[in-house]
Amino acid sequence: MLDASKVILGTYGQLHIDGVWQSHINKLEASVEIEKRELNLTGTDWKVHKKGAKKGTGTMSGYKVTSDMIRRGFQKFDIISKLDDPESYGHERVRLIRCMPDKIQLANWTAGEEVAEETTFTFEGYELLDPIRAN
Repeated sequence: MLDASKVILGTYGQLHIDGVWQSHINKLEASVEIEKRELNLTGTDWKVHKKGAKKGTGTMSGYKVTSDMIRRGFQKFDIISKLDDPESYGHERVRLIRCMPDKIQLANWTAGEEVAEETTFTFEGYELLDPIRAN
């Protein structure tokens, strides 16, 4: 049976851009899609698939506290995502390689409200630095 205390909460997640902790970021999502080539082969009535190119996409969001994303422009950067929970089996770190924003938010505010910032991006590789392993 699942030990509920081992379920990881995102509360202790961290995001680092080029080694600098972005403490204002409170959400990160990243995934990789693979293009599959569908092949029709003789001798089988099954369609088979060959791996093609991969595409990495992501979104990070949080509170606006600096102008770093505007200053950075469309220069590429690396992200290290750290997912941790004191009750879990350990932490997981994933490096997203050569990230580049899709667009840069220059202004988006409303009087009396916190200013949120969301950046969608692509990346060109990833590396699992620290996997979580059950005991």
